[in-house]
Amino acid sequence: MGSSDPKPKVLLLGDIIHAHKTWSSLSDIADLIRPKATNRAEFIQECQSGALDGVIAAYRTFDSVKITGLIDEELVNALPKSLVYMAHCGAGYDQIDPHACSARQPTPIRISNVPTAVDDATADVNMFLIIGALRNFNAGMHALREGKWRGQPAPRLGHDPQGKVLGILGMGGIGRNLKKKAEAFGMKVIYHNRRQLSEELADGARYVTFDELLAESDVVSLNLPLNKHTRHIISTAEFAKMKDGVVVVNTARGAVMDEDALVQALDSGKVYSAGLDVFEEEPTVHPGLVRNPNVLLVPHMGTWTVETQTSMEEWAIENVRMALETGTLKSPIPEQADL
Repeated sequence: MGSSDPKPKVLLLGDIIHAHKTWSSLSDIADLIRPKATNRAEFIQECQSGALDGVIAAYRTFDSVKITGLIDEELVNALPKSLVYMAHCGAGYDQIDPHACSARQPTPIRISNVPTAVDDATADVNMFLIIGALRNFNAGMHALREGKWRGQPAPRLGHDPQGKVLGILGMGGIGRNLKKKAEAFGMKVIYHNRRQLSEELADGARYVTFDELLAESDVVSLNLPLNKHTRHIISTAEFAKMKDGVVVVNTARGAVMDEDALVQALDSGKVYSAGLDVFEEEPTVHPGLVRNPNVLLVPHMGTWTVETQTSMEEWAIENVRMALETGTLKSPIPEQADL
């Protein structure tokens, strides 16, 4: 572009916490702007006023949903026509409707995520929840803080991970990372996916049908994205197919599991214990989960580390830079692979 041409604009939705230098380095090639809006109605108004015209790319965080609401058809139609790229700083992008973005006329909005930056940290929390839930540590930790040592009566004895079957539902980057960690604890891994993985990627994990995974697993781990096909993929009928005394762990998104059904399965003893990092109505947690001492609860801290959040930001900023410099994204979402 000629030196007199105005720089393209990049819109920041949410905050950069760690990668300030990398973000500010974008100012060489773009004007970095932020919305004035503090809620969805104001944001749509700001878009329609023309204040954001000329924005080519947006960087968004999970928490920026407080400003914009969901990136759905209504919002996509309000966004400036100049906007072509949206870099989401997260692996899960269930707040964004890929279909609405792809269908926008005359130009689609191209979405990127940070698919593998989260793998280690999320699989670590996943393993923490598996061990904690199997060993029933929550009941003892809770009694200790109340000054009752292990509690009266003492909690049920836990179980060792060694020799147990871990069923991973969704064998993407996080699921494959978890597999290696679980094997270090002596667990046997089976998995179910929409498509069977290559032998290389499966790396010895056995592919089973969905029903086989439910029937054979001692621990069921949910590691699949949330979309219209996976919402409540685990509910009453699925719990009925599981082993008595199964352990259920979720680090994906709360709504892939029906929380009411989980509470009933815990109360009946069908599910021995659960470990959850995600919830259906965050930040609200189902009271049936809060009152149950056999449930290990973490407030969505799967990627709550300095190192992982820094690498997520760096990755998402790299998507913005590539969009501006080459018109391509480093990690477009799978739904838009053909765009």
